[in-house]
Amino acid sequence: MGDVPVLTSPELAEHAGVSLEQARRLWRALGFPEHPADEAAFMGADSEAVGVLLEVVRSGLIDFDLAVNLTRAVGQTMARLADWEVSALVQHVEEMDADEAGPGARVDLALQVVEDFSKPFESMLIYAWRRHLAAAAARIEALGATDEDLHTTTLTVGFADIVGFTALSNTLTEERIGDLVELFEVRCADVVATQRGRVIKSIGDSVLFVNDDPIRAYDTAEGIINVIGRDPRMPDIRLGLASGSVVMRLGDVFGPPVNMAARLTAVARRNRIIIDAATAAVLPEDQFETRRLPARPVRGFGLVEPVAVRRH
Repeated sequence: MGDVPVLTSPELAEHAGVSLEQARRLWRALGFPEHPADEAAFMGADSEAVGVLLEVVRSGLIDFDLAVNLTRAVGQTMARLADWEVSALVQHVEEMDADEAGPGARVDLALQVVEDFSKPFESMLIYAWRRHLAAAAARIEALGATDEDLHTTTLTVGFADIVGFTALSNTLTEERIGDLVELFEVRCADVVATQRGRVIKSIGDSVLFVNDDPIRAYDTAEGIINVIGRDPRMPDIRLGLASGSVVMRLGDVFGPPVNMAARLTAVARRNRIIIDAATAAVLPEDQFETRRLPARPVRGFGLVEPVAVRRH
């Protein structure tokens, strides 16, 4: 950070021109713990960041509650990104220098690599943010053009789940588990991007993605099976697809299709795609063959008839 902590939380609030409670709310939203009022835990950069954000609030562009929500989104995203970046660079350094230096020296070298990498990475970070901001604005613009609720849209939601991950993880080393999860996430993300979808989140052994085109959502599911389930070095996988109205909020999606897609993976066969009736209804009959399966209880939905699907 290029600085040392010299401010207590009351001093931070005073310097930033905000109340102590506002400063603490923003600090918690970033994902950091509170500090005792008499502890010098903050730097000048912290005060500047809070002050800049509150200037935007005072301008009337956003209110304070929205500022807290945006700060929380930034905090959660940056925390994961920072952990991901540091762990990847540390692993890279250890692989390069595993036989030439002791553990302490490798950590020092890794930290130096992180420092040297920070400047170019900051430029890439701003570029990627602007690119994704443009894409998100375009999606909102498309919703506005049809006079729809700007938080609600119709999507096909996909859920990819590794079969028997808990049992599998008990048989692998920690390093192998990490490599497996990383490869799973990378391959899924590549397939989703190729089909013009979006990865909403990954949760270790599962990935949630969306697409506004049900055919592309199916192609995504099929592609994930090809690069994961049909690779003998990787575990089997199950795919569930469900379509309908979802609410988009702070980078996440909510609604019955999200829950249905997740539940369907529990009834799918290994390396197979299961869809709901809504998705079956929008897939062209001249391209896809669908077959209703026996009704079975699905948590939160009662009796449901899943649908097996394949291309002609």
